[in-house]
Amino acid sequence: MPTYEYECARCGHTFEKFHSISATPPKRCPECRGKLNRKIGTGAGLLFKGSGFYITDYRSEGYKKASKAEANSGSSSTSSSSTPAKKETKAAASSK
Repeated sequence: MPTYEYECARCGHTFEKFHSISATPPKRCPECRGKLNRKIGTGAGLLFKGSGFYITDYRSEGYKKASKAEANSGSSSTSSSSTPAKKETKAAASSK
């Protein structure tokens, strides 16, 4: 069910009302009984977090830890594997 925002034409009082689309909207201000105008709402925002997951997605703590461990091991193995190859190349070049 959506949340609608209303504003009184007479006193300027604004409020939100949570009701279904098919429900009759309120006609009078609860403060002064003036005529209400429904304001155009912005709707729900969509926030992105990381690479493709939404902030509203929920992941277990185990998944988060495994993901961090995988990311850390992946970046360190790449850098450590390239270092010995360079040392071997230098050693081979010096022996020739």
